[in-house]
Amino acid sequence: MTTNTALAPLRARYGYWLGLNAAEVEQNREEAAEDIRALQLLIRMERDRPPSWHRALELAASGAAAICLDPRAEPGGEWFDAVAAYCAGHIRKVTRRGRGAQWEATADIPGLTLTSADTQVRALVPGLVSQLDKRVSKLQVGGTDVDRDDPGPAPTEPDRVLRLLLPPSLSMTMGKAMAQTGHAGMIAAALMADGASDALSRWIAAGCPAHVDTLDQTSFAQYCALLADPASAWREHRLLAVRDAGFTEVDPGTITVIAIAPA
Repeated sequence: MTTNTALAPLRARYGYWLGLNAAEVEQNREEAAEDIRALQLLIRMERDRPPSWHRALELAASGAAAICLDPRAEPGGEWFDAVAAYCAGHIRKVTRRGRGAQWEATADIPGLTLTSADTQVRALVPGLVSQLDKRVSKLQVGGTDVDRDDPGPAPTEPDRVLRLLLPPSLSMTMGKAMAQTGHAGMIAAALMADGASDALSRWIAAGCPAHVDTLDQTSFAQYCALLADPASAWREHRLLAVRDAGFTEVDPGTITVIAIAPA
């Protein structure tokens, strides 16, 4: 497994971003409107077949990671320039909902579609927001929420999946939470791709699986304390975190997801 070059800027920026205070996050997040790039996450929301909250978050993480780790995102691949340019800037993600003909119309846009039971998520190759395909821009950003369901059984091999740990007190719509777990998937991919890794090869071969759990406040705080030193947390515990820029739903600098990468 070769190091994924497109992910290098995200890997380099990760620890720096975690170290900023809330005011610095607000200052650092700004960029010119014409430069804004985003990865679009599409969730299928049919009226008679709502998605699973947990499966949607898991597929968002798997899809965002898989886009970056796909052979087409390697140097010389058709997705490389788009993924590399995206990872060199702010890692914005937008969740949109689609159903029926509108959902089907996005099927041939470059990206990956992931399915788990009745839940489908489409992760699209990132690009400039100003050049967003009209089939995507017409999909609604609002209304991307369903009630939380049961998380399902714990993984039989927890060290082979990306474990996504959410805080109990943070209220986010499903669409916002999908963007956060998608970001966690990308960070895990970037950190794991730093050199040869049997764990990364296994994870890719399995489809970059993820599992979502909600922690109690004490446990979440203990993990946050470990992340005061991001390099040590990764090296010793395979631990990483997503820190939000605070454009929607949460305050700037909020840690929205903690994740444990496959070992």
